[in-house]
Amino acid sequence: MSLTREAVLHALKFQRDAIATSPMYQHLLEVVVDDVEAGGACALAFDETPAGVEPVLDALPLRFLGGVHRLVIEGRAPELAAFYPSVGGRFDADDTATLDRRFLDAVDAHHDDVVAALGRAVQTNEVGRCAALLLGFLEMARVTDLPLRTLEIGASAGLNLRWDRYRYEGGARGTAWGDPSSPVRFTDVYVEPLPDLDVDVVVAERAGCDRRPVDATSEDGALALRSFVWPDQEERFAALDAALRLAGDVPVTLEQDDAADWVERQLAEPRPGTATIVFHSIVWQYLPAATRHRLRDLIAAAGARAASDAPVAWLRMEPGHEPERGAEVKLTRWPGPTETVLARSGYHGRPVRPHPQGADGPTTR
Repeated sequence: MSLTREAVLHALKFQRDAIATSPMYQHLLEVVVDDVEAGGACALAFDETPAGVEPVLDALPLRFLGGVHRLVIEGRAPELAAFYPSVGGRFDADDTATLDRRFLDAVDAHHDDVVAALGRAVQTNEVGRCAALLLGFLEMARVTDLPLRTLEIGASAGLNLRWDRYRYEGGARGTAWGDPSSPVRFTDVYVEPLPDLDVDVVVAERAGCDRRPVDATSEDGALALRSFVWPDQEERFAALDAALRLAGDVPVTLEQDDAADWVERQLAEPRPGTATIVFHSIVWQYLPAATRHRLRDLIAAAGARAASDAPVAWLRMEPGHEPERGAEVKLTRWPGPTETVLARSGYHGRPVRPHPQGADGPTTR
């Protein structure tokens, strides 16, 4: 047994209490908790968790649920599919008895597949976060008037590196940004004070790294990404599907590498004529402490070398000082440094509330 059932139960309850935005998964996690306590099919699957998987930090419950969701998407659990909105089913919180039984039956019938899923890292290339990150890209373009070189750590399938091919509406004075014909559209995302989206931006280069990059243009890569979206959040599912359709038209360079090693290479030499932006979203907490420390030093060192014709920025969307209120979008730019909180947003990107002082407000360092 790789893990004690007590450790598994702790992770399940921790995830259950943190997943209120998905009533379906909150309910199913309660079903799984009861089944683990009773020693049922879920318990037997968790008993075979691969060695080295940390139940909370590696999001073991989401690996488990993603594995079952994958079976549903593949059409291998048709009776369960009737309850999954992601494939046209319906979840009714007031009538769950049949769902519970079919869910546990699927786990039992597909034991080996579920165990295999426990060894797969969660990959949730959340396209909705682009609406929050956009404010940092626009600010850097506005301040520097230079083409952008965008470098993402924890890039997954690189869908957020394609942010400039999406459409964003609802800015101040009716402003919008991006291709009006894009299949990926963000509307009713921004709340007061609305951001000014009337900024010209050119992306000169886009690249990313990940410990386990996903090929968004492959059938298996797309399936992996879809399986980790919570099935009752249909808007997220639709945005992901639209971004996947677009992915083949926008090549992205992705490397499998340690984040700090990759950033060190990318920032080794200044790039005159471009504004270099290192960015990430809901990644920081998953990096080892030594990697986080090294990344700070590398970015700061590159910033110290920055010049007006080769500026450097660090854009991040991560939990702030009050994580219960969502993520903070921060931009630090050099020469400087000048650091600004641009917005606060939901962890999946919606809603985005720009900071009332914006980029013209006081800096924090």
